[in-house]
Amino acid sequence: MHRLWTLLFGAAAVFAVGIFFWAAGKSGYWFPENVSVIGVDIDHLYWVITWITGITFVVVMVLFLWFLWKYGDERRPGKAVFTHGNHTLETVWTAVPAAILVFIAVYQYGAWKEAKFRSHMPDSPLHARVLAGQFEWRIRYPGPDRELYTDDDVEQVNLLHAWKDQDIVLQLESRDVLHSFFVPAARMKQDMVPGMKQNMWFQITRAGEYEIACAELCGWGHYKMKGHLIVHETKADFDRWYQEALGRQNADQRDPSIWERGE
Repeated sequence: MHRLWTLLFGAAAVFAVGIFFWAAGKSGYWFPENVSVIGVDIDHLYWVITWITGITFVVVMVLFLWFLWKYGDERRPGKAVFTHGNHTLETVWTAVPAAILVFIAVYQYGAWKEAKFRSHMPDSPLHARVLAGQFEWRIRYPGPDRELYTDDDVEQVNLLHAWKDQDIVLQLESRDVLHSFFVPAARMKQDMVPGMKQNMWFQITRAGEYEIACAELCGWGHYKMKGHLIVHETKADFDRWYQEALGRQNADQRDPSIWERGE
């Protein structure tokens, strides 16, 4: 192999690393700014793993390019030398990756437990049920009786409301195929399996509107399965929206022309 190929492979590796740092900077192609409590731990875990894999990538590429440069010179032909291997070296390059994987498994446990274990989910006054279906999110809040699955529940499509600095607990279900409920700004993602009920919780620390995306290919309309998380500044603002939504829903139920129009 001509050494030109070594230089090309090296340039490609340098370009890949450069693109990574560019994307992680001010490019706008990285994660949105974190706005959740649990997202701090998740971001930290993400960067720990990124540095481990990044250093591994650089080491592997340096060795790869060195071998290409040393043994790829066409001006130095020679008979190949075969070896049966080095047991010590093979043990080392098996043990080191295994140790790294064990470290990651142990290191991530705290963040995973806080985010996923039912026993760590807060006793929050704000609960909602999210039903995923091709290609929308149907969100249901308890009505005035504070119980889900009753006639006075408040229903929304693709709109999830909460208020700042308040834990929200979601019950996630799918009615058809695999979906994945993903709030990038909160760093929270949960797969949704038909026939299973999954729970998720998070707390948003900044009022605003944030994207809800489906992160599992779920059919031809997957690209448009988007929703919005609307975080109100105060509970009073949330209660005001809630009463307005409840009033509109009650008015629609009392209006027979809604059914005549097929709405």
